Amino acid sequence: MLKFQQPPKEYSNVFLEDTDKPLPDVINPNTRYMFLGTIAKGGKSLIKSCKDLHLNRVVAYKTLRPEFVDDEIEKTRLLREARISAMLQHPNTIPTYEIGRDNRGNYYFTMKLVHGYTLREIMDYRERYDLSQLIEVINQISHALASAHVHGVVHRDIKPENILVGRFSEVLLLDWGLAKVWKKDGSATGDDTHESKIVGNSEKSMTGRGKLQGTLCYMSPEQIRRDPNISFSTDIYSLGSVLYELLTGKPPFDSDKTYEILDMVENQQPAKPSEVTKYPVPKTLEKLCLQCLDKDPAARPASMDEILRTLQQNWMQEL
Repeated sequence: MLKFQQPPKEYSNVFLEDTDKPLPDVINPNTRYMFLGTIAKGGKSLIKSCKDLHLNRVVAYKTLRPEFVDDEIEKTRLLREARISAMLQHPNTIPTYEIGRDNRGNYYFTMKLVHGYTLREIMDYRERYDLSQLIEVINQISHALASAHVHGVVHRDIKPENILVGRFSEVLLLDWGLAKVWKKDGSATGDDTHESKIVGNSEKSMTGRGKLQGTLCYMSPEQIRRDPNISFSTDIYSLGSVLYELLTGKPPFDSDKTYEILDMVENQQPAKPSEVTKYPVPKTLEKLCLQCLDKDPAARPASMDEILRTLQQNWMQEL
């Protein structure tokens, strides 16, 4: 599997003074975390590393950027992300530790801090890795999606930036803030179906309200159309886009102009991976990839279980 550098020593040493230190007589939740630094800044959120002074461990602390702390939709998405990760309890999702409000009343949640690289960072050095190593990442993400789909959750934002490979070779599917879930009566919330249409915007990455969600190169045709009946097959399409890029080194559709990507995703067929790369492509994986990228959701693999069965075939003998 993929190997990574160890984190700083101070993050991993365990000492008796830390394990046996008594808790304060009165626990103040506002002094639980000691912030160490910023890990990442997203379009709407901020992730910091901090030490949990009650458990003596370093964790990731996620909250909204100051300009969005009063945005009701973004607050709901933050809660949704935290709770979905917590409720799925799957080896390929990051555990949620705590959810709460800070001393200003703003939402936050803490989660496991995982050291590693995103699949995007790994793919920047594609030549260092065997195809079998990369397909194992797809295999693990397929397990995460299989579990999510069984529990009625559509991720809707599958892309290399949201896939993390840790230093123990763990593979984690990140960022469930755009996930779709249904009400108990079977209806959807519809919080993403009233967004204005993008026309002529040159940005590829669209994550704001009033814009297409996710990253255009990996979005399914029905997601771009904002089909209110969008379901699990959209994740299958996006996974197929990631698989295509692993096989070829480039996404199935790409352009500097948003309208061109939109047209390609909705109306054009991707070239066969074997026709756009100098490296050998197993026929089994090529067939699976193109099936995932079918415009018709009904023509894609019926479930993540079907994808997993294909990935477990002996496709290495085709190289």
